[in-house]
Amino acid sequence: MPYVVSVVGQKGGIGKTTTAMSLAAVASETTRVLVVDADPQGSATWWARQAGRQLPFEVVAYGDPARLRRLRTLTHDVVVVDTPGSTEAKGVLGPVLYASDVVVLPTQPAALTLVPMLRTITELIAPHGIVHRVLLNIVDPRSPADLAEARDLLRRQGVPYLQSTVRRYRAHERAPLDGLVITQYPARDRYSLRAVDDYRRVAAELFSFGRPDLADALQTAVASGVAPGSDVGRLF
Repeated sequence: MPYVVSVVGQKGGIGKTTTAMSLAAVASETTRVLVVDADPQGSATWWARQAGRQLPFEVVAYGDPARLRRLRTLTHDVVVVDTPGSTEAKGVLGPVLYASDVVVLPTQPAALTLVPMLRTITELIAPHGIVHRVLLNIVDPRSPADLAEARDLLRRQGVPYLQSTVRRYRAHERAPLDGLVITQYPARDRYSLRAVDDYRRVAAELFSFGRPDLADALQTAVASGVAPGSDVGRLF
C-alpha cells in the first residue's frame, strides 16, 4: 500500500506544484514514486511534458473522483498528489484527503497567504482528523522576523507545522521551464545544492509520520550529503 502525500493550497504563488514535484524527486532517490496531477490546471502534467523522459518518477493526470478513491490501491511506494488550487473542488479534494497519510500545506510566511491556508485547515482538514503539517515555503533568509512571526501565529492557532522550511531560490522558478526537478538542478553554485537539501529535510519530516524507513534514508542523505542514485547528491 503506498504512502500518500497530498499537497493542498487554495492561493496561487505558494509553490504547491513545485512542492509536489520536489518531494517526489527527493523521494525517488530511494523508492518508487508516482505524482498524481489532480489539479484541473494541469501544472504538474505540463512540467512533465517539458521534461520529456528525464523525470525520475511517473506523472499521471487523474481528474475523476472514482479514480482518486483508488489511490491506496496503486503499486508505487509513495504517491504525491497535486490537488486543485481551490477548496471549491470538493469532489476531487474529498477522495484525495480521505486517502492521504499526510497533507502538506505550503504557504509563504505572510498574512495574505497564511489566512486562506488557516481557513482550508479549519474547513476541510481538521474536522476529519487528517494528519497535516504546514510548510513555510519561499522563505526569504534575509527576513528572519517574517519566519518567526509566522511560526508564532501558527503556534497560537494550534496549527502543526514542519520545522524544516524551504528557502526562496531562483532555481525553483526556472525549473518547470527547463523541464527539471530539484535533484537535476545543475550544480552551478552552492545555492542549487542547498535547495535540494531543503526538500530532503522536508520529505524526511513528512515520511516520519508513517514511513520511518524512507525518513531515515533521507536523513542519512542530508547528513552525509550523498543521496543514493543521485548525481546531484554526489556533488555535496
